[in-house]
Amino acid sequence: MSAPARRHWRFTGRVQGVGFRYRAQYAAQLLGLTGWVCNLDDGSVELEAQGPAEALDKLVPTLTSTSRWIFIEGMTCRSVPVVEKERGFKVRGY
Repeated sequence: MSAPARRHWRFTGRVQGVGFRYRAQYAAQLLGLTGWVCNLDDGSVELEAQGPAEALDKLVPTLTSTSRWIFIEGMTCRSVPVVEKERGFKVRGY
């Protein structure tokens, strides 16, 4: 496995009110990732996840394949610094 990496995503589309955050948590835990996900006031969702690059590459496909209600219209992704000693994956409020 590769060294830990961290990515930050912002999703737009039908991503609130459809279980997106809890599906993201499930997918992250399934892939052994840490991080967080939260809804934003503008209707988008923000997500940061950390772990091996191979697992990060699988996060969005795993998330979208577990729900027919989620529809991502737009997505941005960028690398961000690794958070040392982070544990678990959390669903945050606004």
